[in-house]
Amino acid sequence: MDLFDYMREINQKQEAPLASRLRPTTLEEVVGQEHIIGKNKLLYRAIKADKLSSLIFYGPPGTGKTTLAQVIAHTTSARFTQINATSAGKKDMEEVVAQAKEAAGMYGKKTILFIDEIHRFNKGQQDYLLPFVEDGTLILIGATTENPYFEVNGALLSRSAVFELKPLDQEHIKTLLRRAVTDTEKGMGIYGAVLEEDALEFLSDSCGGDARAALNAIELGILTTEKGADGNIHITLEVAAECIQKRIVRYDKTGDNHYDTASAFIKSMRGSDPDAAVYYLARMLSAGEDIKFLSRRIMICAAEDVGNADPQALVVAAAAAQAIERVGMPEAQLILSQAALYVACAPKSNAACKAISAAMAAMETRSARSDGLAIPAYLKDSHYKGAARLGHGLEYLYPHDYPGHYVRQQYLPDALAGSRFYEPTDQGYEAQIRRYLNHLGREAEGGED
Repeated sequence: MDLFDYMREINQKQEAPLASRLRPTTLEEVVGQEHIIGKNKLLYRAIKADKLSSLIFYGPPGTGKTTLAQVIAHTTSARFTQINATSAGKKDMEEVVAQAKEAAGMYGKKTILFIDEIHRFNKGQQDYLLPFVEDGTLILIGATTENPYFEVNGALLSRSAVFELKPLDQEHIKTLLRRAVTDTEKGMGIYGAVLEEDALEFLSDSCGGDARAALNAIELGILTTEKGADGNIHITLEVAAECIQKRIVRYDKTGDNHYDTASAFIKSMRGSDPDAAVYYLARMLSAGEDIKFLSRRIMICAAEDVGNADPQALVVAAAAAQAIERVGMPEAQLILSQAALYVACAPKSNAACKAISAAMAAMETRSARSDGLAIPAYLKDSHYKGAARLGHGLEYLYPHDYPGHYVRQQYLPDALAGSRFYEPTDQGYEAQIRRYLNHLGREAEGGED
């Protein structure tokens, strides 16, 4: 490296975005991801011992994939080289491999190759790396925002440990924002900025676990806000909202507003009001609500309030939950809208909810070990040795041996014989279930409808 290259590198570091300057160089500086780099976790031990195998880091933007690669770069004794799959081609990889072979042959040094956005490589490019990962010429570290089990070559995956990074929680983001404002060496501490508490709450809540988005917002706020009368730059709630381009929704610390809006959303779907349901959905999305939280609410409502009146409601809700993981925002709002509207417009029944509640209540009021609640012997497993001597499985009536694939026999324990937990309604598909059970003579077993 000549003097000009050295000065250019120094200037790049000084002028780099805040999120880049604040990147940790040691494991102790990393915020969040304790599930994989907490003390005594596998990855923590591997980095500390400098005994790394090939790795794939998978997670949303701003969760620390590149950060972990940089920590490894600062702690390993191996050569560390980095390429980005959005711009690198086969020639770049050939150069990396040639240099890796030279380092191994001349100096006995291993080479770690970090590939950012590895899912951008096509199958042929990924296949090219395989023999060099296989023979140890390269230790591969790949970072991807896409599910690696869909986007990364199966052969590479089988030779790599996959670690999923999760969105940072609000307290982690707060820690990083405070560090950014006060750090005079790598952060914005020399500007004398004051981050007001409600702005801190808003930024940490509305960035969706993306540390980079939060840090970009605070950097923009400090650089574009004039000093106040006291000589300090005040990052207020209004400044924060403008910098992160999110509308202010004043969620108090107890989360009442947050849960009130979610409650109105659920009750609108339950009440079969699609207009209100999509309005509250839009209101939460515009406030930066976690799309996974919203998809969970829709799935719960589909099971609790629609149930078997339209069994497809849960299928649609579950498919939406999976789809938003693949798509992300802003398109995820289309998927959530479809699912919420389907659930809102579906016929309603809470019979499944009542059934499990009644069954759980029966368990709480009587001991499962009492003789009256013993499982009938003919329903017990008959496949293990000695089961026949105990009478297990004997006299069991196999329904498929009978007309209509049904035969009446008691399935509940003796003390609960005739109990009715599930009462199908006359709504939607559940009306057919009701008619079918009645056709089987269920009234005679459990009383009148």
